[in-house]
Amino acid sequence: MKQFEHIIFAKQNAIARITLNRPDAANGLDSLMASELNRAAHLCSSDPGLKAVVLTAGGRFFCAGGDIKEMLAHGDEVGGAVKSLADDLHAAISTLSRMQAALIVAVNGVAAGAGFSLALIGDIVLAAESASFTMAYTRAGLCPDGSSSYFLPRLVGLRRAQELMFTNRTLDAAEAAAMGLVTRVVADDELVAQSERLAQDLANSARLSNAYVKKLLLASAHNDLETQMELESQLVSRCAASADGREGIQAFVEKRKAEFEQG
Repeated sequence: MKQFEHIIFAKQNAIARITLNRPDAANGLDSLMASELNRAAHLCSSDPGLKAVVLTAGGRFFCAGGDIKEMLAHGDEVGGAVKSLADDLHAAISTLSRMQAALIVAVNGVAAGAGFSLALIGDIVLAAESASFTMAYTRAGLCPDGSSSYFLPRLVGLRRAQELMFTNRTLDAAEAAAMGLVTRVVADDELVAQSERLAQDLANSARLSNAYVKKLLLASAHNDLETQMELESQLVSRCAASADGREGIQAFVEKRKAEFEQG
């Protein structure tokens, strides 16, 4: 779509693809990219027919983090500029995390700083064999943003999160998978194809079911047991009463593949 300069946004049927597109700047996250990512996230969230979103990047890097050169150019106003960028990034992450469509993150190269943070937010994360991950924030005299202080300790535990944030240790794709940061490691030349196949599988699934999986997992971080179970009972009953739920139940009884509503 022409309204974007630093990302590419494309949609086909029930699948959308967001591609970070500043390859000559290592896909560094500048203010324009953060703003565009926020707008793209809202396009995805507001589309009732969308079932899967793929977030990836063009070139050799996934995202090398915040654009340090842009920060430097702001001089004494850098604090306000970084706050504005972080606000746009955080709004995008919140929307992508809470939208009904499932989010696939396909990490094609270096994910550093805010790029590492973006890699964490996927419902499913695929990493190319050549991908690498490093927090990198404290190396530049900064601290984590982009939701990493929320997601990282939940994915790998507090001790490992502390190590990664304080030391900026670089993980290769295999180490990231072993820690539980990514879902699966794939060959570099298979990343696009596998992310597309996965997106198509999700496009053929029940949208409301996937939306409620996301909702339940986010809520489980702060709910007590009884509150979480009450939410489960409310949402599973809504699924059962939906058209896709009725079709899924009928198909299970008839021992056939369910034909869910298409986006």
